[in-house]
Amino acid sequence: MSGQIPALPESFAPGIDGVFSDRIGFYSLDSNVPGLSKVILNKLNMKDYGEYRAAIEGKTKGGAFRNYKEMFQKMEETFKFCASCNKLPEHLSEGQTLKRCVKCLNVYYCTKECQKKDWPQHKMFCKKLRLVAVDRLVEWLMFTGDLPFTTEKWSLPAAEVKGWDNWLAMQGDLTPRLDAILSSTNMGALWKNVSRPQPEDADLRESVWRVESEFLSRALSVGMAIRLFGLDPYFKPLTIHLAGAGLNETMGARLTDFDELDKMFPGHKGLEVVMVGPEVVDGPIMRPPLTNFGPKTKTFISAYKGLYHQFYEDMVETEKAAKPDLVVGFHPGFHATQGLGEGWLPSLLLLRDFNIPSFFTMFNEMELNYSLQILSELEMHIKGSGPNPFSSQKPEQVQACPNKPPSYCNSHFLYFQGLLEQEELEQPDNSRTYWKV
Repeated sequence: MSGQIPALPESFAPGIDGVFSDRIGFYSLDSNVPGLSKVILNKLNMKDYGEYRAAIEGKTKGGAFRNYKEMFQKMEETFKFCASCNKLPEHLSEGQTLKRCVKCLNVYYCTKECQKKDWPQHKMFCKKLRLVAVDRLVEWLMFTGDLPFTTEKWSLPAAEVKGWDNWLAMQGDLTPRLDAILSSTNMGALWKNVSRPQPEDADLRESVWRVESEFLSRALSVGMAIRLFGLDPYFKPLTIHLAGAGLNETMGARLTDFDELDKMFPGHKGLEVVMVGPEVVDGPIMRPPLTNFGPKTKTFISAYKGLYHQFYEDMVETEKAAKPDLVVGFHPGFHATQGLGEGWLPSLLLLRDFNIPSFFTMFNEMELNYSLQILSELEMHIKGSGPNPFSSQKPEQVQACPNKPPSYCNSHFLYFQGLLEQEELEQPDNSRTYWKV
């Protein structure tokens, strides 16, 4: 290794007693990256995210909530803090309550003075934060089974599908599918029990699509990575490891979550997706990885709870799991995780030294640039980076500081393989290539 991992700027270092920090990488909330904080579990009096998942799916024995209204109220409470001075409800004076912005119904203030002080900043994001607030409620339909909606077979080869416009053109009129969700029993229960007015149908259709896009973004990004590295799923079965998989990928995961790959590569020889991460949430995907491939043309999903380099040592090297043809990571947060040395660093060195094709996504360009800097210090052979044409369309609020530009899941990407050759070390930084598939 040619040098030290670059130090994070001071603004990236959370306070020791910060409300929005915990032991596993949610420090990223203070680094312009959205996520789920431990404060949510504390507010809901839950021990882990498996219990959280069971509660919102309505599967908790005895009922974690007495009714839907209480569930949505408790979930909303996890977003309640003054956007100006950061006071939580328990820090307010007796008789004082947090008041919500009447336009976005998302951001809270403890006093009119705080609201006035914050308005010059908030007014730049108020309309966008209204979408955030609607989307995080509509996202509940992912747990009820109303979402994702069914997609059509691809009428174009994967090489011709360059982004969302091409994908949507193959889907035809989405209105009937969206209207079926709008008229569902669970959509009615949602707006009956939340403390805000139901949006117009046109706004709800757009919200449903944004939530769907985040779900599809993962599979489409994996498919893009397969093509970037020139892997051929028609020549042989492919094993894809999702390193650092966590809450977003596994909270409501089903065995069919990557079936869009079957439409992207119809008739393929077999695809296996193994989700690996310390924050994997228990569910139907918690089953052993394949040692021999199952049926052709199908995508098989499994999961392993633990760090990636531990999984590789315990499962791959003992031949309990297949070696990866590709490793993908969604929002690894290299720059924001305090445990980089203990968590990601051994896994990154493993990917580099074993010459494994690797593809990672980021929430925004800032995270991309810091990730590129860290990987360059590790002498990774970075093959390209840029905006992801299959970025989620759902804006994500930076919870610890909502009045910042929203981020988008999988909005940027980079891909690398192996160690940078010595003669390449002298190439200028602007020699980086960008995706032109």
